[in-house]
Amino acid sequence: MGKETDNRKLIQFRAPPDTVRRIEQWYKADGCRSRNEFIERAVNYYADALALWDNTLLPRAVKSVIDGRLGQFEEHMAYLLFKLAVEADMVATLNASAYEWSDDALHALRRDSVRNVKETNGRVSFEQHARSTVDSDEWQG
Repeated sequence: MGKETDNRKLIQFRAPPDTVRRIEQWYKADGCRSRNEFIERAVNYYADALALWDNTLLPRAVKSVIDGRLGQFEEHMAYLLFKLAVEADMVATLNASAYEWSDDALHALRRDSVRNVKETNGRVSFEQHARSTVDSDEWQG
C-alpha cells in the first residue's frame, strides 16, 4: 500500500480518537520507543492469539490433549464395561443353569433389581444382597 523503507512497508492507519488516546497512553508504559512499535506489537500479539485460538474456545494444543485423554478414558471405560458384561453373563448363566425360574419370578426379580439400583444410585453390593436374602430367606420360599 505504501512505499518500502528498510524492508518495511508504509501503510496508512486510521483510528478513532479514543484508540489514538489509548496508543498515546500505553506505548511508553509498554516499553516501546514509538507508537509504530506499539502498534506492530499489538497487531502481532492479536494475530498470534487468533492463530493460537483458531476462533475456538480452546487452543488447538489444549483441545488435542483433552481429546487424547478423553479417548484414553473412553477406551478404559469400554474395557471395564466389557469385563463387567462378561462377569454378569457368567453369573446369569450359572444361575440359570442351577435353578428353574418361572416367568413371574423373573419379572419380579427385574422389578426389584430396577428398584434397588434406583434407590442406591447404582451402588448395590453383593454383600448387602447376600445379608438381606439370608435374613429373609425369600429365595427359598
